[in-house]
Amino acid sequence: MSKYVLRAAAATTTVLALTGALAACGGSGAGGGGDDKTVTLVTHDSFAVSKPVLKEFTKRTGFKVKVLRGGDAGAAVNQAVLNKGNPQGDVFFGVDNTLLSRALGKGVFTPYKAEGLGHVPAKLQLDKERHRVTPVDSGEICVNYDRGWFEKRDQAPPESLDDLADPEYKNLLVTPNAATSSPGLGFLLASVEKYGDGGWKDYWKKLRGNGVEVVDGWEQAYNDRFSGSNGGKGKGDRPLVVSYASSPPAEVLGQKPLPAKAPTGIAERTCFQQTEFAGLLDGARNTEGGKALLDFMLSREFQEDLPLQMFVEPAREDAELPEVFTKYGGTAQDAATMEPAKIDAHREEWIKSWTSLVVK
Repeated sequence: MSKYVLRAAAATTTVLALTGALAACGGSGAGGGGDDKTVTLVTHDSFAVSKPVLKEFTKRTGFKVKVLRGGDAGAAVNQAVLNKGNPQGDVFFGVDNTLLSRALGKGVFTPYKAEGLGHVPAKLQLDKERHRVTPVDSGEICVNYDRGWFEKRDQAPPESLDDLADPEYKNLLVTPNAATSSPGLGFLLASVEKYGDGGWKDYWKKLRGNGVEVVDGWEQAYNDRFSGSNGGKGKGDRPLVVSYASSPPAEVLGQKPLPAKAPTGIAERTCFQQTEFAGLLDGARNTEGGKALLDFMLSREFQEDLPLQMFVEPAREDAELPEVFTKYGGTAQDAATMEPAKIDAHREEWIKSWTSLVVK
């Protein structure tokens, strides 16, 4: 996630922490990223963390962090699978519950029980028997709407998946591709969970007939096609977009004075629960540094930095949320969920059917 602050993520490689003395809790690894003081984090384009927080990591451990970004979450996970055993880095962040079983089944990660897991709810620890991945954040994939667009037309925004297929919302929705994007896949899974094995196909036929637009990834959908981005001044012409329940706070961040409401809202009965994980990559060169980074990602410092960096909820129960996040963030109390094993058993079949129905 974290898709709002980091708009300049075109750079493939970014060194976020460059200096720091070796602390007592650190050590020397085998050389992630080319030397034993560097930990290479492989992730998606939307990863963001503040420089002071990573400087604190370096101060504590002596390791500096190099970040390799690999496109949308789905593309980054696919690349990690292809590089299994000969990874691009030491730690991967950004695999979520929609793709988790695929990564685990391919042996992408090496087990490691990170410090701080005692502060993480059991429901987020989807690999708690083996600890191949560490839950870092959670949130809900939801349809967002542009308040101003609907208010100008004195039209009520949609509230549910059913509403989106209503002719009243024809040619208004844009979604990332379920085959290449994590939120796009989550939105597909929400429809499968609601309408069942046969019904979800009929539902997407209705959405296709109602003019749903499909683009490659979240960045394109939200930043280029959604009219409600950029504080309600987006350059797109679609007032409905598949995004996150935590997107509205991003649209008010930095505004003075703060508005009474965010310029965007969420359709609460369109949501799917998402949890993002990090893991030590199989074949990592700097395993010691990778383990230290995983521990740090569950620290209060890192967890409390997440909301306004990546606009997600921290995995730790005791992490404090900033007021702007709690005031403007959406709520999705009844977000759809699905067991990772079920997703793994049917994901490719569902994506193939979805592609033939909606894209081709």
